[in-house]
Amino acid sequence: MAKSLTAQELRDHSQEDLVSKLKEAKEELFNLRFQAATGQLDNHSRLRTVKREIARIYTVMREHELGIMPLAGESAEKAKEAAE
Repeated sequence: MAKSLTAQELRDHSQEDLVSKLKEAKEELFNLRFQAATGQLDNHSRLRTVKREIARIYTVMREHELGIMPLAGESAEKAKEAAE
């Protein structure tokens, strides 16, 4: 189990990395829900942590889409042009 990433750490990743991290987090959430349903889940707080991680990823992606915060490797000027 990896520790949860902060929003600032997520902003340091590219769009492709965010998409892959989102996919991994959703798969982990599915597996955790399955374990909870079958009574095999040991750490119930991990469900909450993964849900929050997914929300953080979506938030950073939306910030990028709106041009609020540029992702890694992008200048602020380029991000503003994309928002317009």
